[in-house]
Order: sequence, then C-alpha cells, then structure tokens
Amino acid sequence: MAWELDNKRSIYSQLVNVILRRIVTGVYPAGNKLESVRDLAQEAGVNPNTMQRALQELENTGIINTQRTSGKYVTEDKDMIDGIRNDLAEDLIKKLLQEMKELGFDKSDVEKMIKRDNEEGQK
Repeated sequence: MAWELDNKRSIYSQLVNVILRRIVTGVYPAGNKLESVRDLAQEAGVNPNTMQRALQELENTGIINTQRTSGKYVTEDKDMIDGIRNDLAEDLIKKLLQEMKELGFDKSDVEKMIKRDNEEGQK
C-alpha cells in the first residue's frame, strides 16, 4: 500500500488514515512493532514531526502503544482492530451512497448495481 498523499488535504490526517488502513489490512499486524518514526517519515516522504503527530493521534486512540525503550507497537486487541475496520467500511459506504445520490441514484439503484456487478464477477 503506497503512501499516496494529496496536498489538498491535511498530510497529518492522511498519514493517520494510511496507517489505520495498514493495521486493519494486516500490513502492520496486531502486536507487531512499527518502524521508527524517522523510517516511516522517510518512506512516506514527510517531515518526522508530522509523522510523530500522526502516530501520537493513533496512540491517543489506543490502536498503537509505545513501549519506552523498544518503540511503537500495534495493539493486540483484535476486537478494536475489527471495530475500526467496520467503521472505515461504513464510512466508505456512506460516501458512496452520498455520491450516488448526487448523481441521481437512490439506495435501491445502488443495490441493483452492486448485485449485477457481483453476478458478473462470478461468471
């Protein structure tokens, strides 16, 4: 998963989102140590202070934690990770439905499109 950051939105909030997605998709598995702030910042092409701020936000939510001498770790709480995955999915669905509504489609139209796409994918 690439660090595709958009200069039109807050870099810090985008970093939070990318790291969350990496956690819920298993790129950063539960209980595993994260790379150093400096390494993550270099990989993302951002200032280490910005990366530190994003990691602090994630630590405030409990999804990552710092162990004083050994670094930052992803939580081992799989229920928390699953909850975040569900929240992200619900946000995507709401965004899709809102955009489809703006195009003039209602929920039943979207359901039909998804069903048709699913059926075509199974052929």
